[in-house]
Amino acid sequence: MSLVRVHNFAISLDGFGTGEGQSADLHFGHAGDRLHQWMFATRWWSPGGSSGVDDAFVQRHEPGIGVEIMGAGKFGHPGWHEDPDWKGAWGPNPPFHTPVFVLTHHTRPSIEMEGGTTFHFIDASPAEALAAARAAAPGQDVRLGGGATMIREFLKAGLVDHMHVVVVPILLGRGVRLWDGLEGLEKDYKIETVLSPSGVTHVTFMRAARN
Repeated sequence: MSLVRVHNFAISLDGFGTGEGQSADLHFGHAGDRLHQWMFATRWWSPGGSSGVDDAFVQRHEPGIGVEIMGAGKFGHPGWHEDPDWKGAWGPNPPFHTPVFVLTHHTRPSIEMEGGTTFHFIDASPAEALAAARAAAPGQDVRLGGGATMIREFLKAGLVDHMHVVVVPILLGRGVRLWDGLEGLEKDYKIETVLSPSGVTHVTFMRAARN
């Protein structure tokens, strides 16, 4: 069976995956782009960027992925559902290039974008969303794109096979935390850490593939 994977999900030292005050102008709230500066410095992001350990990790984001599931907060700012013509925070050619299932209580017709991305809006449990995603990309892996709340719910349901978390050496103090309610999660995974010269720590959680 295909794997459920999380890649390049950045959190602060105090565990926040996004800041407080998310809006149309601040997709990650008061955190701004501080959680992702390590990624912007890689060759994957920019041809003149670094080809070091950070780039090696970020390059794993796409191979083998056939579909993504994301939360409503990753698709857009609070209140996006009130504008029926709005097509998300990712521009006309989003960087996913696969079917994307957006988990939301405010469903709407699917939106086909440039570059192979089609957004499907569903109100579903993690298990139901995963079944729909696997049906849309048979045999290929499913990426969980975030945010923190959505990934946390999939972890609670025991549905995550591989997770790459990037711990960024900043303190946010407020926002949406990843680890709340997940005490003992480490028992279900083999965990490896890699330190980067950029100052971030790559933490990989690996569970045996499901039959």
